Amino acid sequence: MNSSIRLADIATQARVSESTVSRVLNNKPVVSDRTRQAVLTAIDILGYERPSALRRHATGLVGLIVPELTNPIFPAFAQVIEAALSRSSYTAVLCAQAAGGVTEDEYIELLRDRGASGILFVGGVHADLRKDLEQYRSLLADGLPIVFINGTRPEIGVPAVGSDDRQAIDLAVHHLAQLRHRRIGLAVGPDRYVVVQRKLEAFGPALARHIGPTAQPLIEHSLFSVEGGAVAAARLLAQGATAIVTGSDLMALGAIGAVRSAGLRVPEDVSVIGYDDSVIMPYTDPPLTTIRQDVPAIGEAAVAALLEQIEGRSPTAAELLFRPQLVVRGSTGPAPEM
Repeated sequence: MNSSIRLADIATQARVSESTVSRVLNNKPVVSDRTRQAVLTAIDILGYERPSALRRHATGLVGLIVPELTNPIFPAFAQVIEAALSRSSYTAVLCAQAAGGVTEDEYIELLRDRGASGILFVGGVHADLRKDLEQYRSLLADGLPIVFINGTRPEIGVPAVGSDDRQAIDLAVHHLAQLRHRRIGLAVGPDRYVVVQRKLEAFGPALARHIGPTAQPLIEHSLFSVEGGAVAAARLLAQGATAIVTGSDLMALGAIGAVRSAGLRVPEDVSVIGYDDSVIMPYTDPPLTTIRQDVPAIGEAAVAALLEQIEGRSPTAAELLFRPQLVVRGSTGPAPEM
């Protein structure tokens, strides 16, 4: 065994005992496959060189880069993707970004240095229309398989999987129109993101289709956060909106707070619709009506597209979009009498 390897470091990283690390390093058969893979992944992440007897296992790391973990949708994707990769004997290395922390480019270099077999990007820089795509072109030139989740840039031809944002907006507007709402607001993130652009493209036509050609689109941009949702909702309320469609569940929670701060009630005075259907949304006050992303199907399809490339088959560069589902709960109701 390489004398520079510290068992304590590996044990801490893998969350196992030092004796378990020793058994793996000495290739003992009394360790479960899952534990063995956790130890090998820890060795790779820490930058240690594997003992020669274990080098045949050196491949198998797949990077999963997400923008953050505070939004519950990203841990949900990570869970599905980790399970799908594990079934094919690959280990997901979760790379979560944070303000002032490691950037996407830095994570990419780290994964390259560790010999990752591929990288999955969830709502990353690829979805930002103002960002340069050179890093992705470099990955493709090096033959490293990559897949985009939720948002793509067709000019670089990367396989992509996601939820159909245009369809999501149509479902939300149709539901609110059936409840006789006529002044519907849209609270979304910055318009430089692909997923926001698609929602914007669908909003006006959905209003015209379900309410009428004179329906006025009320749109406010903010951050994809509770605070951002509150700010955008306050502006929409000032414009007379009786219903608000948001770009994320977190924005929806902020919107509900803004409605109450204005002395109004949800849904009696203002209806609110979220987007994602995060795990806690049935338990909010009121339970949130939202558009559900099919996270299991999207995650499984993304992993399948990545493995297809890893196994040497030609990838399909087209984007695969899954139909979202409207989940009606307690945050939407009939429009107030005017």
